[in-house]
Amino acid sequence: MSDCCSRRALLHSAGVVGGALALSACGAAENTARDAASSAGAAASSALKDAVSKATVPVGGGKVLADQKVVITQPTQGDFKAFTAVCTHQGCIVADVSGGTINCACHGSKFDIATGEVKQGPATQPLPRKTVSVTTDGIKVT
Repeated sequence: MSDCCSRRALLHSAGVVGGALALSACGAAENTARDAASSAGAAASSALKDAVSKATVPVGGGKVLADQKVVITQPTQGDFKAFTAVCTHQGCIVADVSGGTINCACHGSKFDIATGEVKQGPATQPLPRKTVSVTTDGIKVT
């Protein structure tokens, strides 16, 4: 047998491939754990840390809290709603609330401030709702 095809060369190659597969599996497990931790962190941060003042959410409009990925609206006096601020089209954070819609500046999608339903595409899915609690301290979202 030549050196390229010797038993020793074959065993060495198998060891290198096996080691690479083991390292690859470790990396995949690490990525899975990191993704799970990231998802848990995102879920924990989905609740507002502090109450938002009712006065900062205009009637017929709303307020985008981009850092917390939440949009709070007040379609009619005293009726507060909350939705994810992540556009269902391609994941941009919505830009503002005006004209009775929650507006995404990335591609022009518009969502109803009372229901989160799509008023104008390209988005085809509504904004998912969040739970709103209105207290004397303000508005809390979970």
